Amino acid sequence: MRLEGEYVFSGSREQVWELVRDPEVLATALPGTQSLERVGENEYSGAMNIRVGPVSGAFVGRLVVSDEVPPQSYTLSVDGRGAPGFGKGIGYVRLIELDDGTTVMQYEGDLTVGGKIASVGQRLLDTASKSLIRQGLEALDQALQARNAAQAAGVEVEYTPPSEAKFARGVARDVVADVLPPPRTLGVMALVALIALLVGYWLGRRSTCCMQDAGGHSADLTVE
Repeated sequence: MRLEGEYVFSGSREQVWELVRDPEVLATALPGTQSLERVGENEYSGAMNIRVGPVSGAFVGRLVVSDEVPPQSYTLSVDGRGAPGFGKGIGYVRLIELDDGTTVMQYEGDLTVGGKIASVGQRLLDTASKSLIRQGLEALDQALQARNAAQAAGVEVEYTPPSEAKFARGVARDVVADVLPPPRTLGVMALVALIALLVGYWLGRRSTCCMQDAGGHSADLTVE
């Protein structure tokens, strides 16, 4: 499964770099995270609850950061396993600071999944993965804004991360929006169906009139 995209953070590149290298902040931005701790200079271990469609369960695994070029880029390698199956992938992240003081994160990578979680289908996996990434980056940006505001005011950071239930609702909305046709499409389908019914009715009336004789009596027509 291929994943790629970009997100604009409300802060400098150095601030974003510090944020994404903080395991405590990452744990709040990753939905379903039960634990995330540093076990080496560039290695983390953790446990996470995953739910995709009807499949759910806990994953245990590790995350390795490599090829660091602070504060520009790094590579992520993930490997997790649990009752729902397994997931293994690699991703490349690049940070680009803009003139207005914001920072663009560009990411791309490949993820391989197997087991029960793969049975939900490629489209559902793609939509759920993109939704989780988007919501996770939004949560990181909110944490960054709260941190910057607290530093400017000289007070402690006050930030409440999104709950696992909120992440789940967001994924559900994205899945529904992706799977179901938009309202305009539904309206066009209804209009086409109505026209078809009217045309069928008109053709039936015309056929009946043509089969009537001059005396106004109807002729029987049987097709075998």
